Amino acid sequence: MLGHSHALSGLAAGAATLPWAPVQGAVAQGAWIAAVGGFAMLPDLDHRNSTVSDMWGPVTDVPAGAIGALAGGHRWGTHDAVLAPLAFGALAVLASGAFWSTLLLMALAIGLALRALHFVIPGRAETTILGNLVLSWGGAWLLLDHMAAPSWLPWAVAAGVLTHIVGDAITTAGVPVPLLWLVRRKRLALSPIRTGATVERTALVPLFLVATVVLVYSNTGLHLAVDPLVDRLLSAG
Repeated sequence: MLGHSHALSGLAAGAATLPWAPVQGAVAQGAWIAAVGGFAMLPDLDHRNSTVSDMWGPVTDVPAGAIGALAGGHRWGTHDAVLAPLAFGALAVLASGAFWSTLLLMALAIGLALRALHFVIPGRAETTILGNLVLSWGGAWLLLDHMAAPSWLPWAVAAGVLTHIVGDAITTAGVPVPLLWLVRRKRLALSPIRTGATVERTALVPLFLVATVVLVYSNTGLHLAVDPLVDRLLSAG
């Protein structure tokens, strides 16, 4: 799947899981959705010089090379439906123990989402290293300043990573057969859809976008604010 498809499917997954997410309040709900959406890009940090690894220059590109080496190359270890959520989630557990590492994790999620969704954001600030750093770290700081410590970040990481893997599993390139690929490299592809194909651009992307809007509306307090306004407009008409 293309980057923006992963991010949009992650946002939809974040909104869909809100009823079970360990978050309270509008700010934490928004942070959860943004985190799952951003972390749905995380598995692609397994090869250097990719759009995602270039996000913060050497700060993300160098670790991407190490991640790719440990994972056995692109679309292997970081795309294992069992190992990847556990490994990334475990790293998030370690990171969520202190404010600065939590801030880094939240900024990474926001930066990844901004980079993937740049095609719907006016301007190009989010695609530059400095612009993305300012927007992602500033956004993360504001979120953390207005909500309780996000002990739920490891769950958001795992949810985003798993969403990414499911998305790639429905493309012809597929994903590794969980765990068994360590013995014999074999992939699992669940459909004949090619990455970037017309069906992805014209059907899946709009579907993810609509699903995100509908699920945010129904699973947050947004409907409590909007419904009375709609009723008033209808009665006035």
